[in-house]
Amino acid sequence: MAVRVILALVMGALMMADPGKSVSGEPAGHITGVGGLFFKAKDPKALAAWYRDVLGLPLESWGGAMLRYDAPGHPPALVWNAFPASTGYFAPSSGSFMVNYAVDDMDAFLARLHAKGVEPLKRADDPNGRFAWILDPEGNKIELWEPKPAP
Repeated sequence: MAVRVILALVMGALMMADPGKSVSGEPAGHITGVGGLFFKAKDPKALAAWYRDVLGLPLESWGGAMLRYDAPGHPPALVWNAFPASTGYFAPSSGSFMVNYAVDDMDAFLARLHAKGVEPLKRADDPNGRFAWILDPEGNKIELWEPKPAP
């Protein structure tokens, strides 16, 4: 729940911020966003194929994917948050990270997953949108998020 509260605060601040200026007003030389997400896999090609075939991730010829911030319906921000080592939020995964993927239509996306034999571990709706959680074939927990439409 704390993640969702932080997400709402970040999204609100970003919607009010002038994208041409740094939030702090300091000179250049700051992080502007996440440029990539890289992680180890036991079988990278098989895992990439699962993300392509089951989740619909558009893989490029080099094996990864390019997810655009300006895609229709994509939230205007990426949330970064460090959790305490003792958190149970990533369970049942034993991984030290969890990726949150924004989706445009949770019901349609979960129907796609169901057709591929993947069922959500849990679903929840809250003021920030609709959420569902699944595991990939290597046991990494994935959070799916359909953001609430902007007011």
